[in-house]
Amino acid sequence: MDGILIVDKPQGMTSHDVVDFLRKRFGIKKVGHAGTLDPMATGVLVMLIGSYTKASNRFLSEDKEYEGSLKLGATSDTGDAWGKVSDHAGEIDLKDEDIKKAFEGFSGEIEQETPMYSAVKYKGKKLYELARKGIKIETKGRKIFIKKLEVLGIALPEVRFRLACSKGTYVRQLAVDIGKKLGCGAYLSGLRRTRSGKFGIENSIDMDVVKNFTGASLEKVLLKI
Repeated sequence: MDGILIVDKPQGMTSHDVVDFLRKRFGIKKVGHAGTLDPMATGVLVMLIGSYTKASNRFLSEDKEYEGSLKLGATSDTGDAWGKVSDHAGEIDLKDEDIKKAFEGFSGEIEQETPMYSAVKYKGKKLYELARKGIKIETKGRKIFIKKLEVLGIALPEVRFRLACSKGTYVRQLAVDIGKKLGCGAYLSGLRRTRSGKFGIENSIDMDVVKNFTGASLEKVLLKI
């Protein structure tokens, strides 16, 4: 079985959970994905099946688009709502213009710190494994490119946004950095990937539907490029 399956990943599943499910449910030996989504995030997950796993680098290099929200006035040890969240700092005295200006400051090529809660390895250990043990490593920054970052709505302490960015962008870290720039702290409170390369959310199939597929019905929906 060979092709591309565009899944609408639900909350609570890791990207590897989807890989593992497809392998076991349909007896497929070679399955991969083109760009990790955190368990909290939903949306477009490009699954590569069979011979298409050989082209993973091509799909991994594609730009991504998201819609999400961040919460101002508090921080999280993971950078998102599923981590240990600090107490709220109280009323946030920020104007909409200040918030929009802070967002505008993150555009073009920027250097982003690699968060400790990530799968990047340090001396053979994943950073999130070290973070869970309370070990802090000074991580190296990486160059990313923010093509578009716009505010969709403000209802303090929540800010909704739309993002188009290069591969390797940690949206959780972007939320943290915006909070630092505003001086009040922030963490990612919601995230949905709406596009990965040429594949949009309109091309995706809900995971609950995939779970009810037979091998034959799965093969019918696989995309060929």
